[in-house]
Amino acid sequence: MGDQGKILKVRKNSQGDITDVMLNDGNVYSITDAIELAKDHKIEGVNVGKAKNGREYLRSNPNDKSSDNLDRLETF
Repeated sequence: MGDQGKILKVRKNSQGDITDVMLNDGNVYSITDAIELAKDHKIEGVNVGKAKNGREYLRSNPNDKSSDNLDRLETF
């Protein structure tokens, strides 16, 4: 991926956790791979957070819009 990709859609498991993301180029990545891509600044609009238990997770960059939050994106 040369330029930064943008997450367009997400796939969730039965608990509502995001398991995969689809970028604007149509490629699908597991959440683990997407976290690594975000660390390498290859996905725009997201950053990697760390839960109290040490688990890393992907989150939207803070702004005044809730429409671009990962949990609110269209699913596939």
